[in-house]
Amino acid sequence: MRSFFPSRTVSFYMARLFLVRTFAILAGLVLVLQALDLLSESGKILAVPGNGDGQVWTYVSLRAPEIVARFLPFSVLLGTILTLIQMNQNSEVIALKSSGLSAHQVLAPLLLASLGVAALSFAFNDRIVARATATLDGWQKADYGPMPRDRGDRGNVWVRAGDDLIEVDSITGKGDAARLRGVTVYDRREGALMAVIEAPNGRRDGNGWRVGPATRFDVATGTVSALGEIVVARGVRPDQFTLGTVNAEGLSFGALRSAIGDLRDAGRPTKALEGALWHKLSGPLSSVLMPLLGAVAAFGLARSGQLFVRAVIGMALGFAYFVADNFALAMGNLGAYPPFLAAWAPFLLFFLIGEAVLIRSEE
Repeated sequence: MRSFFPSRTVSFYMARLFLVRTFAILAGLVLVLQALDLLSESGKILAVPGNGDGQVWTYVSLRAPEIVARFLPFSVLLGTILTLIQMNQNSEVIALKSSGLSAHQVLAPLLLASLGVAALSFAFNDRIVARATATLDGWQKADYGPMPRDRGDRGNVWVRAGDDLIEVDSITGKGDAARLRGVTVYDRREGALMAVIEAPNGRRDGNGWRVGPATRFDVATGTVSALGEIVVARGVRPDQFTLGTVNAEGLSFGALRSAIGDLRDAGRPTKALEGALWHKLSGPLSSVLMPLLGAVAAFGLARSGQLFVRAVIGMALGFAYFVADNFALAMGNLGAYPPFLAAWAPFLLFFLIGEAVLIRSEE
């Protein structure tokens, strides 16, 4: 039975060309995009008293992983096209086809190499990008001031209790030991705001929350009255506050899956987070899709004058995939698409498109 791959020498040759070009393009993109991003952010960083070159390099170390993760699939696409264009111009693809190899066998070394890139991308995203994103997000919320220490606290949380809305500036602790800071209760009846109750502190009391010293602003009369300590938000559980904010990009795959389970147990909506969880798998796997979409540049005679057109078609297919992927994720966040469909539909659709174009090119 004939091996699905070309000879070992040819396979290593194609994989080396592909990987060198992919990571060279990625390095160039990261340098250019990081420099442009730094131009817009360095002024904000240095405007904080005490910040200097060290904080600028800290920002670079936190921002660069995000840029790498975002543009790695695009670099794989360009690396594929450049590799296949060179092999086409040197008649190497024609030699491989003449030896009896099919189009899929010609692409097999690139597909295997891109599978390794996808595995590396998943590990990089899970171990480095998630932590860097969470740290950078916290630093930006502090306006590039002293780096806040993450103690698992939550801030700026909104919770609904019947018709009332409750805003909390920050929450410390978990369960019955949770403490609220900066509590604002919007007392509503049938959608109309009746009063606003404010208190600096709050703690668990029975099935509600004792806040105080509280003041009440009556909307109808415009008067402010002191209430002392009162119990509000009856029926609101502690996890509704502590699980109020989950940043999917700042969590690893396992941590996000655990957070989704906690939110589901608390009765909170998780559809958008489930889509983000699936995309942590489909996103890195898009690197495997890029050689298939860029393969149109490999077939057809280079001297026919259509090699540039084929390269443009390959890039257009890759760009179309990125647009469809972002659109599907947006629809998933809005609830229009199920989470699995939002994450995997573009991948499956463009896999079929790539196969159809490849078969058509081979014919």
